[in-house]
Amino acid sequence: MSGNLNLPQDEAALSKERSKVLLASMVGIAIEWYDFFLYGTAAALVFNKLFFPQFNPLVGTIVAFATFAVGFLSRPIGGIFFGHLGDRVGRKTIYYVTLLIMGIGTTVVGLLPTYATVGIWAPILLVTCRIAQGFGLGGAWGGAVVMAVEHAPGNRRGLYGSLAQLGAPLGLVLGTVVFGWFARYPEKQFLAWAWRIPFLFSFVLVVLGAFVRNAVTESPIFKKVKETHTAAKVPVLEAILKHPKNVLLAMGVRFAENGLFYIYAAFVFAYAVQILKVPRTMILNAVTIAATIEVFSIPLFGLLSDKLGRRPIYVFGAVFSGIWSFPFFWMMGSRDLGMTTLAITVGLAVGHAAMYGPQASLFSEMFGTRVRYSGASLGYQLASIFAGALTPIVATSLLARYNGKAWPVALYMIVLALITVVSLYFVSETYKQSLEDAQTAPAVAAPKA
Repeated sequence: MSGNLNLPQDEAALSKERSKVLLASMVGIAIEWYDFFLYGTAAALVFNKLFFPQFNPLVGTIVAFATFAVGFLSRPIGGIFFGHLGDRVGRKTIYYVTLLIMGIGTTVVGLLPTYATVGIWAPILLVTCRIAQGFGLGGAWGGAVVMAVEHAPGNRRGLYGSLAQLGAPLGLVLGTVVFGWFARYPEKQFLAWAWRIPFLFSFVLVVLGAFVRNAVTESPIFKKVKETHTAAKVPVLEAILKHPKNVLLAMGVRFAENGLFYIYAAFVFAYAVQILKVPRTMILNAVTIAATIEVFSIPLFGLLSDKLGRRPIYVFGAVFSGIWSFPFFWMMGSRDLGMTTLAITVGLAVGHAAMYGPQASLFSEMFGTRVRYSGASLGYQLASIFAGALTPIVATSLLARYNGKAWPVALYMIVLALITVVSLYFVSETYKQSLEDAQTAPAVAAPKA
């Protein structure tokens, strides 16, 4: 009798705990992506002028995007380091530390002297801060999504994982809104001091995020691993040795999602301002609107993946994104706010969201509890080197090589989509699989004709 009487209270407590975990995941990742996207926006609009003034504008932008790419190079290192600790020590503690590293690195960028003041030391210090950002974010994503998925009901992992993924568009919205506000200042004031304020604002967000994250408890499924003393001794090594195909497939699956996102969220600023000659506030507003709409579409695709499976939703997103590449640039070429906003919105809120929504649950389900943090982080972050890091550089270089023509960039987007579709062909469907059975399930299912 007493057990039955306590059941509603237990369910209420469980629901409250899940809500806290989801809030912490969204807030923490939003802050970390705010920091990361802020750098990408500044690389397109500010750093080429203040930190690399010795180059012409387009080449300076390529060099600035190269420093943006450095953050991606340090992300796998952060993923390996914090993934190991997350699978050994616990998700919550590491989840907390990564936020502090990311926030401090971003805040310091707002305090850096420029090339005119300290010469070559300016870009060196900028790259150092970028490395710190990447190192922190490398461990942050895995902690956030693993916590959300492991706390989720078995039939709602796609939805819960997608809610953690909302941190990306929320961070993009916050970053573009704050940066856009200060971008309204005249060019001289903007380059003199106004661009620094969004970076310094990161410190306030870090304090807020630390408070929210401190309220969550450890993942129940990981508690069981700790209590039974079955934690992996070297989780990263175990993930590579026992799930090598899944690590590689996770990388391939992510190419379109990661690469195309930085077309819409980073490269688009350089293309719009330098090639199309539209005001920077216009493109900032367009990206802000698009990212805001994606906040609502990501959970929708996450929920659909609970009903239809991870693979069909993800394949739809990749194929749609490839098809959308040429219309995207045709609409951008109109130089009209409405057409530009629609082009970016469809790219982000449909194509990208269909991949990003089920991604957290798919990657978490591909690895067992002993190595889930490490395995998911490794596949996710290694892909970022070849997709997210290189995409703005490759796209800008193609513009320079072909005199501002966008069709080579559209073809590049199609190649990224094809890599993802082929990778998904070899991935097992996981939406009906128990998380506790994940580590013993086959790594790859035989593809069907």
